[in-house]
Amino acid sequence: MVLDVAVEAAREAGMFLKSSVGKVKNIETKEGEVRNMVSEIDRGSEEIIINRIKRQFPSHAILAEESGAHDTSAEYRWVIDPLDGTTNFLHEVPIFSVTIGVERMGEIVAGVVYDPNLDELFTAEKGSGSYLNGQRMRVSQTPELIHSLLVTGFPYDIARNPDHPADHFTNFLMEAQGIRRLGSAALDLSYVAAGRFDGFWEVQLQPWDMAAGVLFIREAGGRVTDFSGAPSTIFKKNVLASNGIIHDAMLRVLAQPRSL
Repeated sequence: MVLDVAVEAAREAGMFLKSSVGKVKNIETKEGEVRNMVSEIDRGSEEIIINRIKRQFPSHAILAEESGAHDTSAEYRWVIDPLDGTTNFLHEVPIFSVTIGVERMGEIVAGVVYDPNLDELFTAEKGSGSYLNGQRMRVSQTPELIHSLLVTGFPYDIARNPDHPADHFTNFLMEAQGIRRLGSAALDLSYVAAGRFDGFWEVQLQPWDMAAGVLFIREAGGRVTDFSGAPSTIFKKNVLASNGIIHDAMLRVLAQPRSL
């Protein structure tokens, strides 16, 4: 039932986003970061999602990117990013998504990522596998890092971030077949689950960036940890996800010293 509502909410919000491209009237920056932008479209999408959830589950809690935490005591909590890929959206680059994860007692049990531009719907329920438009997803079987296509993103505070994201990027350039940067972490993780990418890493992620995607990868047979190899949660900001086979090799690259 929660997955059905999440799908309906993601589709409705996604169609709103697609119809709003090029119609933004007001852009603001968040947290003093000139690169971290928000518009009335982000807020409108979030309102659509929350209203649909609250109609069906008025007692459920919400953790949303734009409006924050609405409650902390409920058994279920919905973790929402109404527009993942805001910079792309504002520049009319058609790579953005809606992402919704559902927690039960602190554990992600369902997730949805919807890409309205390609009409691709990624879904998962804990223990039941992950799916792309109804077809079962599996991670890739690429055996070596040198043959792997990786994906990453960069934090808004890249110039002063203490986790050295640019150095990690340089190190992986030397070790992988290729690296991409889409601008939507939710789609990055979904693509790893679908076998399109072999691995993903990023620093300074937020819970709503990965709540659904982490579940997708685990249900598709992949592995998700922090940069030390320890089990990860959506509240650990530095995340490594892969097909599992190249995971240890990626951990070794992340442990390399900073580039000169």
